[in-house]
Amino acid sequence: MVAHRTPARFDRSTTGASAPRPHACVIGAGLGGLAAAMRLAAKGYRVTVVDRLGGPGGRGTSISRGGHRFDLGPTIVTVPQVFRDLWAACGMDFDRDVELVGLDPFYEIRWPDGSRFTVRGSPEAMREEVRRLSPGDLTGWERFRRDAEVRYRFGFEELGRRPMHRLRDLVRVLPRFALLRADRSIHALAAARVRDERLRMALSFHPLFIGGDPFHVTSMYALVNHLESAFGVHYAMGGVAALAQAMQDAGARLGVTFHYGAEVAEILVQGGRAAGLRLSDGRRIAADIVVSNADAGHTYDRLLPGTARRRWSRRRLGRLRWSMGLFVWYFGTRGTRGLWPDVGHHTILNGPRYRGLTRDIFIRGRLAGDMSLYVHRPSVTDPSCAPAGDDTFYALSPVPHLGHADPVDWSAEAEPYRRRVAEVLEASLLPGLRERIGESMVFTPETFRDRYLSPHGCGFSIEPRILQSAWFRPHNVSEELPGLFLVGAGTHPGAGLPGVVTSAEVLASLVPDAAAAPAQGALDMAAE
Repeated sequence: MVAHRTPARFDRSTTGASAPRPHACVIGAGLGGLAAAMRLAAKGYRVTVVDRLGGPGGRGTSISRGGHRFDLGPTIVTVPQVFRDLWAACGMDFDRDVELVGLDPFYEIRWPDGSRFTVRGSPEAMREEVRRLSPGDLTGWERFRRDAEVRYRFGFEELGRRPMHRLRDLVRVLPRFALLRADRSIHALAAARVRDERLRMALSFHPLFIGGDPFHVTSMYALVNHLESAFGVHYAMGGVAALAQAMQDAGARLGVTFHYGAEVAEILVQGGRAAGLRLSDGRRIAADIVVSNADAGHTYDRLLPGTARRRWSRRRLGRLRWSMGLFVWYFGTRGTRGLWPDVGHHTILNGPRYRGLTRDIFIRGRLAGDMSLYVHRPSVTDPSCAPAGDDTFYALSPVPHLGHADPVDWSAEAEPYRRRVAEVLEASLLPGLRERIGESMVFTPETFRDRYLSPHGCGFSIEPRILQSAWFRPHNVSEELPGLFLVGAGTHPGAGLPGVVTSAEVLASLVPDAAAAPAQGALDMAAE
C-alpha cells in the first residue's frame, strides 16, 4: 500500500534544483481517476489523488466479510487493450501486473418460460445458439453483428477516443450519425433485424449496464455487442478491486501520491482558473490543474459553490435524464461449491416483462413487483473470493433512482425487496438458496448517494441518450472553469470500464506535457 502523504497548505515542492513541476490534483480514485493520475504522471506532472473512501477503486472497490470478498461494482473487463494502452503509455506492462482470465461462456440469459441463450466468443457457437432459439432470425442476427461492428468503428474508435468538446467536433460527425440512424434506439435496431422477442432482448439489453434504457438509448450502443465478440469477456483475478490496486501501484511507481479518507469540499479558484482543492477538514492543496473523477453532476452542483456556471447550472442539471438506480444484494452461501452446476460466472435472469419493467424503472419511477436480475458468481472462476466449499454472489436489480417525484423509501423497502430477490433466485436459479445463506449485505440507491456522492443515487451518472452523449455530455475540458478537467462515467465517452479508462486517454490529449504547462497560456490553448 502506498504511504499516504498529508498535503501541506498550498504545497509547491520542487525536484532538485529544477523549476517546480506543475501539480495536478485528481478528485476521486475510481478507475477513471486512477487512469488520469497515471497518464498525467507519465506526462511529467506531480500528481495527488484525493478520495473520501479508504482505498482505490471508487465503485470498483470490494468489502470482505466472513471469508467472502464482495466486489461492489463492475465485474468484467471487455476491452483489455485500453488497459494495455494505458500501461504502455506509462512505460509498463499491464500483463505483468494484472491476471485476466477469459470467460467462456460470457454469460447465460434465462427467461421465465425456461428458455436459455448462452453467449460465447465463437461466432459459430453463437450461430448455433441463434438457430436453436429462433432459426428464422439467423440472417437478421448476422446483419445485427455487422451493424454492431460498424458502430464500434465509428462510435468507439473514432469518437470515444477523441475529444468532443468543440461544436465543430459535433458538426463533423452529424452526417455519420444520420447515416447510422443514431436517433433510433438500440431496441428499435434489434427489432428491425430479428423477430423473436427473446433475441431482441439479448441484442439490446447491454445499455442497462452503462445506465441506459434500451428503448430510448441510441442504437450506437450496439457497439457493445461487437466489443464482446471481438475482444472477449474477461475477469481480473482478485476482482476489479485488484485491478484498481494495480493501477494505484503503477501510479505510485510514477510518483503519484494518494490521500484517502479525505473528502473534497470545493475546487479553489484563483485568477479565474482552477487553483486547487479545499478538503472538508479545511486543508488546502494547490494545483496547476484539477481533474475531477467525481460525478459530473456532483462536480458542478457541489464543488464550485462560488462560480457562476454558464452551461451546467443547477437548473440545467435538474433537467437531465439520469441513469437508473441499483439494488445489489451481496451474499455468501455455505457448502455450495458443487451445487447448482449449471449456474456459471454470470447469469441474466429475466422477469416476465422487458419493455414494461424498463418503463417502470426509467419513466414512471415505480418499484415494480417483478424484476430482472444480473447474478454474479465469481467463485466459480476465482475460488479466493469465498471460503473453501462456499460461494460468493451478488444479485443486481435495476430500480428507479431517487430523483423521481415519489422516490422509493429504501429504509422501509430494502429488506422486503431483498426477500423478494431471494424468492426469485430460489424459484428460478438457486433451489434451496435461503437455507444456505451466510454473509449478507445490501446496497440501495441511498447507499450509492451516500457512499459515492452519486446524484439521485444513480448507478451510472447521466443516462447515455443521444442528446446526452458526445458533445452533449459535460466535456472532458470544463466549459465552466479553465484548468478544470473531467474524467469518469459522467463525461465523454461515458460509463463502463472501457469508457471511464478512455476518458483519461482523452484527457491526456487535452493537457499539455508538464514541460509546457508552466506557461499558463499552454493550458488555456488546450481548452480552446
